[in-house]
Amino acid sequence: MFEKLQKIISEELSVNVADVTLATDILNDLDADSLDIVELVMALEDSFDITVDDSDVEKLKTVQDILSYLEAKTA
Repeated sequence: MFEKLQKIISEELSVNVADVTLATDILNDLDADSLDIVELVMALEDSFDITVDDSDVEKLKTVQDILSYLEAKTA
């Protein structure tokens, strides 16, 4: 699942896959803005067939946060 997440983040934010690690902070390390976040969330929802609640989006700061969230939602 991590590799799929890595690929999605890399494509949505136009960054190198190698720059996307579990410790990567989406806003600070990858310079994502609010529009990038919206597009990333939409891509995650499509790819993993889930719905991300608006209240949860602000909690998803690092790649690890997103991965843990996806694992919980798809379990």
